[in-house]
Amino acid sequence: MPLLQPPPYKPKLPLQSGHIQTIFPRIFRKVSLPPVVKRRIDTPDGDFLDIDWHLASSSRLAIIAHGLEGNARRPYMLGMARALVLAGWDCITYNFRGCSHEMNRTPEMYHSGDTRDLHTVLQYGLDHGIYEDAALIGFSMGGNQVLKYLGENPEKVPAKVKRAIGISVPCDLSASAKRLCHGSNFIYNHYFLRSLKNKIKLKNKQFPDQYPLAKLSSIRNIIDFDNAYTAPVNGYKDAEEYYKHSSCKQYLDKIKVPSLIINAKDDPFLTESCFPVKEAQSSSALSLVIPNYGGHVGFADLPVEKQLWSEDRTIRFLNT
Repeated sequence: MPLLQPPPYKPKLPLQSGHIQTIFPRIFRKVSLPPVVKRRIDTPDGDFLDIDWHLASSSRLAIIAHGLEGNARRPYMLGMARALVLAGWDCITYNFRGCSHEMNRTPEMYHSGDTRDLHTVLQYGLDHGIYEDAALIGFSMGGNQVLKYLGENPEKVPAKVKRAIGISVPCDLSASAKRLCHGSNFIYNHYFLRSLKNKIKLKNKQFPDQYPLAKLSSIRNIIDFDNAYTAPVNGYKDAEEYYKHSSCKQYLDKIKVPSLIINAKDDPFLTESCFPVKEAQSSSALSLVIPNYGGHVGFADLPVEKQLWSEDRTIRFLNT
C-alpha cells in the first residue's frame, strides 16, 4: 500500500522540535474524563491486569496499550480514550503487569514482545457479547506489541478486529534501544531507568533469585537493563536476542488486518530502520504516515487543550 499523505501537520513554535514534542504534552496536557469502570481481570497464568473501561454505549470496542513505563492514566492514553468515546467507541485502557498500583504476582513483568496480555484484554472485552467490531491501538512499546500480535499468528486474531494503529512504534527494537542510549537522549534514558530500577527492588522482595539487586549498580542504560533483567527473566540469552525476537518489523508482511503506523521524522527514539517504508509499500493491509513533526508520542499543538493530530488521524482511520 502506498504511503499515505495525511492533512498537513505543522505545529506552532516551539513545538517544531522533536524533544519538545516528546516532553511538552506529558507535562502540560491535562485530560479529564468522566468516571470509568475499573476492573481487575485474571490472566491464564495466574496473574492479573487492571483495566479502565471507558463507555460510550457503543457496539464498537477499542483496546489501547501504553508505552514503556506508562500506565492507563497517562495523558496520551486519556486523550485517545476521550477522542474515541466522543467518536462513538467504547474503549479499554489497560495497565501492563507491574504498571498499576500493585506489583504483579508472577516473576515475569511486561516486555516489548509479550502479546499474551493484549489478547487476554481483547478477549475479555469481546466475551461480553455486545461488540460487533474491535480495534487495537498501541503507543510506542504498545504499538510494537499490537503489530507483532497481528502478524505473529494472524489466524488467531479474532475476526471482529477490523483495524489497528501503532503510534511512535520502535519497529526495530535493537536500533531504537541503541538510539535511546545516545547522549542526546540522556533525559529519557534516566527517566526510564529510575522507574525500572524501582520496580526491580519491588520484584526482588517477591523473587530474589530472578531479580538480584547486585546487578543494579552496573546498569547505565536501557540495554544494560535488558541484558541484566528483561532478557534472562523471559528466557533470552541477552538483550540482542530479546530485541530480535520481539521486534514487530519481521511480522509486518503477515498482517491481514488493515493497520496504520504513525511515526514522526523527528522522533528522538527512532532510527531509519524503524520506518517500515518497504513493508508498507508491499503490503495490502499496512499503511504508513511519516509527518515531519510529532516527536515521540507527541503530535501536540497550541493551545494544548486541543485534540492531538494523532488522535484525529486515529479516528479518521477507524471510522473510514
